Amino acid sequence: MADSPFIIDITRENFQQVIEASFKVPVLVDFWASWCQPCLALMPILARLAEEYGGKFLLGKLNTEEEQEIAARFGIRSIPNVKLFRDGQPVDEFMGALPEAAVREFIDRHVARESDAKVAEALEQLRTGNAAGAVVLLDEAREADPDNPRVTLALAQAQAATGDVAAAEATLDGLPPGERDKPEVATLRSHLFFENELAGASAAPELEARLEADPEDHEALYQLAVRKVVDRDYDAAMELLLELMRKDRSFGDDAGRSTLLKVFDMLGDDPRVGRFRSRMASLLY
Repeated sequence: MADSPFIIDITRENFQQVIEASFKVPVLVDFWASWCQPCLALMPILARLAEEYGGKFLLGKLNTEEEQEIAARFGIRSIPNVKLFRDGQPVDEFMGALPEAAVREFIDRHVARESDAKVAEALEQLRTGNAAGAVVLLDEAREADPDNPRVTLALAQAQAATGDVAAAEATLDGLPPGERDKPEVATLRSHLFFENELAGASAAPELEARLEADPEDHEALYQLAVRKVVDRDYDAAMELLLELMRKDRSFGDDAGRSTLLKVFDMLGDDPRVGRFRSRMASLLY
């Protein structure tokens, strides 16, 4: 298989070219060494799957003894270490000589599948406001390809957009364990939490009127903050939650702080998180 078009021996000369290929298809980089027995056990599995998938992903083999600089750049301390690159960046990895079934499951999370076309169509429907139509398309896609986690996540997003929070939560619960901790899943779960919190809540103008009449109406303050989150006015939401922390740490078992942490989870590496986290900490100590 040395001349396979799907398997490449990586060197410092061709490394960048291999990584640039990840803008077209996933690139699996296997960090290995000749003295590593688990590496030698894993290698034929990866090579066989690269051939079987026929170009749906590329396999790059990087000898860490010969290319120590590249290995150091990616913090490789234990091998085998297999990193998957998309759009020039590592997005997933596994370590150790996994059995073939586990490696196949890992790859399937990232390679293109026939059902992905229907996912793309459904997401376009979702962007244009047709959430119900997106749900229909994704139900069809999940029936045809129930093991595609991208279908499952998109279906949960569409169900949430229709207001069916319970269905969205149940759909997310159906994700395989390896998918449940992904950042996009955590973000959607946080969104569902806020949608649930708004059940039966008053509209923003009414909440604002309540606060004007009684600035110590902490229930109105909390509901208004949650509504701002759902409306994606995150700065206003975080300001309100900080205000709730300042006024009443006992409200809802410190709901100001716990809800603020959920907003941080939603925003991920947004620079605002650091600023508001610092302000939150100043209220704790």
